[in-house]
Amino acid sequence: MPNIKSSERSVKTDAERRTRNFAVRSTLKTASRKVDEAVQAGKADEAKNLLAQATSVIDKAAAKGVIHKNAAARKKSRLARKANAAATE
Repeated sequence: MPNIKSSERSVKTDAERRTRNFAVRSTLKTASRKVDEAVQAGKADEAKNLLAQATSVIDKAAAKGVIHKNAAARKKSRLARKANAAATE
C-alpha cells in the first residue's frame, strides 16, 4: 500500500478503471468471436450483421481509450476480410 495520499487515491481509481476496461474488452472479444463463429459455420448473412455490431463495439472501445485507434482499425479490417471471404465462398 502506498504511503502518499495521492497514490492511495490512485490505487482506487486505477482499480475502477481496470474493471471498466476489462468489461469493454470482454464485450469486444465476444463480438469478434461471434463474427468468427458465423464465418466458420458458413452463415455469410449473419456474419455481415454481426460484423456491423462488432464494428460498433470496436469503435466505442477506441473512443473510450480502451484500445488504440490503429488497433481498432486493424481489428475491424481483419474481421471485415473474414466476413467478405465467407460471403464470396
